[in-house]
Amino acid sequence: MINSMARISAKCDKDRNLVRVGNAVRNRRMALAWSQEALADYAGIDRSHMGKIERGERNVTLLNLLRIAKAIECKLSDLLIDVDL
Repeated sequence: MINSMARISAKCDKDRNLVRVGNAVRNRRMALAWSQEALADYAGIDRSHMGKIERGERNVTLLNLLRIAKAIECKLSDLLIDVDL
């Protein structure tokens, strides 16, 4: 029997970890002096989705985090450094 589990969304992020990841992405992007649109292009992610990631409004997938980290030339762990475990 398969248990039905609720989909995890940004609304469930009581510790605000998605906001922390989004801030890390935004800070790195700004350090590179890139627009949000440029980062979205480099990462192959829609610009409006990138904005939601940076604001912590989306439960970003691992694959998209990897794409973002590659685009901004940082380690995935750099984006997760402030996540509260």
